[in-house]
Amino acid sequence: MMSSTTEVDPFLQVQQDVLTQLDSTRSLFTSYLRIRSLSTKASSPELVAARTDLESALAALAEDLSDLIESVRAVEADPTQFGLDAAEVTRRERLVQEVGGEVEDMRDELHKTRQEASAGPGSGDLPDPNSFSIPDGDGDGDGDGDYVAEFERQQQTEMMREQDTHLDGVFQTVGNLRRQAGDMGRELEEQREMLEVVDTVADRVGGRLQTGMTKLQFVIRRNEDRLSSCCIAVLITVLIIILVLLLVL
Repeated sequence: MMSSTTEVDPFLQVQQDVLTQLDSTRSLFTSYLRIRSLSTKASSPELVAARTDLESALAALAEDLSDLIESVRAVEADPTQFGLDAAEVTRRERLVQEVGGEVEDMRDELHKTRQEASAGPGSGDLPDPNSFSIPDGDGDGDGDGDYVAEFERQQQTEMMREQDTHLDGVFQTVGNLRRQAGDMGRELEEQREMLEVVDTVADRVGGRLQTGMTKLQFVIRRNEDRLSSCCIAVLITVLIIILVLLLVL
């Protein structure tokens, strides 16, 4: 029953798209912060391109997030219809809130950067990169370096997790190959024992055949000797009869 309901769960259909889009947007946001920290003018082509890409990604993510929110609202009315409990619904609501908060933080940082750039001294000069801050969930700001370092730590953690997963797969494959090699070794050993038994039986049968052939040759020689004796006796008898007939006649 659970498998049939989760197949039509609207949340699961959108969740993966939102998480994938969020990872891509995080990378663009990190790249934007790095380019902004190195740029001295707001009209820098690299900065403008990074800002445009980030704005497009945030817009697409906002659309997917809107669909995700609608899916949460759809299951809130009757969670049992989709095989869900209250804890799962709460988890989904928290996920939507966290993603929405992160999107708003990125948008606020973009808006803040534009305001500071337009209010800064000179024509299009950017303020000191060290003055930028990224608001967290409590409204307090950390430096760009802290935010980038946090993202780098997250990426490294994710990479290590993926490597662990790959290593687990490799270990499992090696274990399977080792078991298969053991099975093949046992089968070869059994076949070797069977061949030894066949060789022993063949030797025994060959010995019996040799003995039978020897006996057969002996019988043939004896039969040949008896036949010769009979022929000689018949010839002698015939000669005697002929001599008797000659004498009588």
